[in-house]
Amino acid sequence: MRLCHIDELADGGSRGFDPHGEGRDTLLVVRQADSLHAYVDSCPHHGTPMAWRKDAYLNAAGDRIVCAAHGAQFDIASGICTLGPCLGQSLTRVPVTLTSRGEVHLAHPDPSHEETSP
Repeated sequence: MRLCHIDELADGGSRGFDPHGEGRDTLLVVRQADSLHAYVDSCPHHGTPMAWRKDAYLNAAGDRIVCAAHGAQFDIASGICTLGPCLGQSLTRVPVTLTSRGEVHLAHPDPSHEETSP
């Protein structure tokens, strides 16, 4: 499933996505040069969405993902909480791929959202 083109995701920036049309961002992606780090948009502390406003997942320095609800901070590359109420817990990684044309895709469809035939 296509999310965006790499050029639509600023280097050092973050963006939320609603790949399954749920009406809210359920996935966040952070770009660091050629590396993409994607996670479920849900804090492990209470399951709250992470952004404090649309696509705002990072702290001011841009070196940590931050939960707006609790102030927990997460390492971008590993998703591990380094500060806050869920210290040591992790965000849930979502595998993404980057095609040769620069398209960012979900690497594996989420089986809980697969369409089934009657």
